Amino acid sequence: SGATLAARLSEDVGTKVLLLEAGPSYRTSETPELMKVPNCFAVITQPGHEQYRYDDLMARRAAGQERRQYWRGRGAGGSSAINGQIAIRAVPADFDWWVDEGCDGWGWDDVLPGYIRLESELDHPDQPYHGSDGPIPVWRVPLDRWGAVDKALRTAAMELGHEWNEDLNAPNATGVAAYAFNVRDDVRVSTNDAYLEPARDRANLTILGDTVVDKLCLDGARVAGVMALTADGPREFQAREVILAAGTVHTPGILIRSGIGPAAEVAALGLESVADLPVGHNLVEHSSVWIGIDLKPEAWAKSLDDRQTGCCVRYSSGLAGAGENDMFVVSANILGYDEEARGKGVILVANYQTFSRGELHVTTLDPKVQPDVDLNMLSDERDLIRLRDGYKRLRAILDHDAVTSISDGRFTFQLSGEDAGLPETDDDAAIDAWLFANCQETHHPVGSCRMGRANDPRSVVDPDCRVIGVEGLRVIDASVMPECPRANIHLTTVMIAETMAVRLAARIQH
Repeated sequence: SGATLAARLSEDVGTKVLLLEAGPSYRTSETPELMKVPNCFAVITQPGHEQYRYDDLMARRAAGQERRQYWRGRGAGGSSAINGQIAIRAVPADFDWWVDEGCDGWGWDDVLPGYIRLESELDHPDQPYHGSDGPIPVWRVPLDRWGAVDKALRTAAMELGHEWNEDLNAPNATGVAAYAFNVRDDVRVSTNDAYLEPARDRANLTILGDTVVDKLCLDGARVAGVMALTADGPREFQAREVILAAGTVHTPGILIRSGIGPAAEVAALGLESVADLPVGHNLVEHSSVWIGIDLKPEAWAKSLDDRQTGCCVRYSSGLAGAGENDMFVVSANILGYDEEARGKGVILVANYQTFSRGELHVTTLDPKVQPDVDLNMLSDERDLIRLRDGYKRLRAILDHDAVTSISDGRFTFQLSGEDAGLPETDDDAAIDAWLFANCQETHHPVGSCRMGRANDPRSVVDPDCRVIGVEGLRVIDASVMPECPRANIHLTTVMIAETMAVRLAARIQH
């Protein structure tokens, strides 16, 4: 979101923009090769690329689990530079939910222009709900290039009753589909590439990398700039207005270290409270379970650089009061970036409508120390009921001939952690115990600076992303989402930045 905002706001030559980035700032021509390849496990797992990740960030997924590494991107483009390159929109009903939760001006008709503005739809450019000349290309892998697990999931899901859908980014689309990716010519296009690269030579835009924002500079309840750690030591940067776009995990730390957050947490750090707001609460992440497949030799990925996924299934569980399209199934054709990974695939099922809420806490004034993250997955029974049902549906897919024909066995797959074994039973209690032990993230954290009505005690920012009770400060990133959309969050995060850039530009002009 920061890259998007910096590029859009600096289109006005009369507006000076300073973008501070905690990680490296680099031109597209300087992008590491492993960041470009279709297999996202390359840049995420390989040594020599630590500067683009937060390898010391840990999170607990569910009660009873130990904290494990939680992948987030660091550097220009944020997580869009290291993620799975998935470009899926939220569904219109997500924004009905947002409006019901107090986010006036964020209904489907309000946000659709932002989605259109950001995208260059390569497969369905003539549809009125798609954009054709935006910075981010959106493309789907042709079926004849899919991996073995992709093809098996498609066949199994369709024979189990799910219909084929040509475009999962069409409003209210459901069923089996080719995943959409933000790539061009099989190469990742991050927000660094899409937005910052064309803007880097503007005289009114300054980008400073390897600069960690510590806290806000406050004059009473008004923000006058930020204090940051640079290679040359601490430095103050003054600004007429400050926009925090450090993401769901790191924006809260900047606020809390500035006295903006839960009063008790602020006091525990020895600070005076500026605004008592529930920063770090309402943390939402899609819970999932991943079942690995030992692949027969003929089903192995042909190359380490093969795209990790191509097929997904969106469906409605009809359970526990969830809305339409609340569940997601995804295939993966390779599980890592080494020769052994070529012989392993996975099919996962995820709650893409999430009711459980986690929390994030800042425990020190040191901005380089990661926050304490507890995702608290499956704490709401509605999520547990639907993931239990999802596991049973997933097992039916795995038992289908299309999958067994490419498989030499199954295993529990955790992104990090030990294999806890698969429950070969229909007993709900046994399945639930396994779910709590093995559920994990889909890398979609939102909500830690929740947007809502200014008089709602759950809100951190108002519907214009202004931090409540503080002047000259906005948060514009995934942390403001009041609910997690029923999709991967990358495009929705960029859409929020596009929408707010239009609003801010209109305010500046007037």
